[in-house]
Amino acid sequence: MPQIHGGKQHELSIGELSARSGVPVSALHFYERQGLLRAERNSLNQRRYARDALRRVAFIRTAQRVGMALKDIGAALDSLPEQRTPTKRDWTRLSRLWREELDARITALTHLRNDLDSCIGCGCLSLKRCALQNPDDELGRSGSGPILWE
Repeated sequence: MPQIHGGKQHELSIGELSARSGVPVSALHFYERQGLLRAERNSLNQRRYARDALRRVAFIRTAQRVGMALKDIGAALDSLPEQRTPTKRDWTRLSRLWREELDARITALTHLRNDLDSCIGCGCLSLKRCALQNPDDELGRSGSGPILWE
């Protein structure tokens, strides 16, 4: 049961945080190990989370959903003063910083999608598109592997 002072709930157990956020307990433990989430321990050595952990978990999940790596999410959270929970203003600022990276990923994925039909089944990975556009595997002389993907 969470502590209640003056009618306000101040702490959540890991089960309550999981139920309220929709995030499995195992994921919350993982976020803790990664330094993205903090819990205090009570006298019975049980994890207790401040109520603002709900917003922090929502921030983490939303950032993951748009494709941000946990290391980038952690860096964003670490950039906040006194490791406070992100506000709407923080999200706006951070999402602007991430936009360029997301745009680059979208461009790369669009390129991969558009070229997928012309190279499926070839298997050589050194061809830009196919033997018709790369006669005698000219690119293969440059080395093996996906040399044109980056």
